[in-house]
Formats: sequence, structure tokens, C-alpha cells
Amino acid sequence: MKFKRSIITVFVALLASYSGVQAQTPEIQRLHDALHLAPQQEGAWHDYQAATLVSPEEAARRRRAIEMMPTLTAPQRVELSIAAMHADLESFEKRGTALKTFYGTLSHDQQVTFDRITALQQR
Repeated sequence: MKFKRSIITVFVALLASYSGVQAQTPEIQRLHDALHLAPQQEGAWHDYQAATLVSPEEAARRRRAIEMMPTLTAPQRVELSIAAMHADLESFEKRGTALKTFYGTLSHDQQVTFDRITALQQR
């Protein structure tokens, strides 16, 4: 019982953290400014930035899953959690691909700046 409750608690917390559509944040703008991108890097930046946004559809899916949880049986909750985690993994993999593509356009100094700034944002 404790294990099931733990899974659901973690799942709901993860979904809640991603429940809204992200917009251009001051952190993203500071990262952009600190990288001093060349004009030919801007397209890759825009592709990377677009990939980091949570789509309205994704946000709605997560909200629906949170709302459904109390109405489901334990096996249904587990299945919904698994399905949501698969969808989140797919989304994260797409974001990872976009990050790697953008990162590959950066000079060594820009990569160092990107790593330093994004590591600070993870804290």
C-alpha cells in the first residue's frame, strides 16, 4: 500500500511541475544573451527553444491525468502512470535531441557558458 501511494505521489508531483505551458522566461533570455550567438546560430537556438516548451496539448494531457487519478482503481492508476511516463520520456527524448543539435552549433567557449548556466538552473 505504501509503495502504491509513493508511486502516485511522485507521479502527481511530476505532472504538477509540468502542468503549464512554459513561456519565454528571463532565464532563457539571459542564456541567449550570455551565449552571444552568431546570426547563423539563431535558427538552431529558436529550434532548441521551441523544443523546450510544453505544448498546450501536453499540458492538457497532464492536467487530465491528475484530475482522473482519484476516480481510478489502483490498477488503472498504475496503467495511467505508466502511459504518462512513456509520453514524458518521448517528450524528453525530443528535447534532448534538440539540445544536442543546438549544442553542436556552439563554439567551445559557448558550450562552457551553456553548461555553466544550465547547471545553475538545475539547482
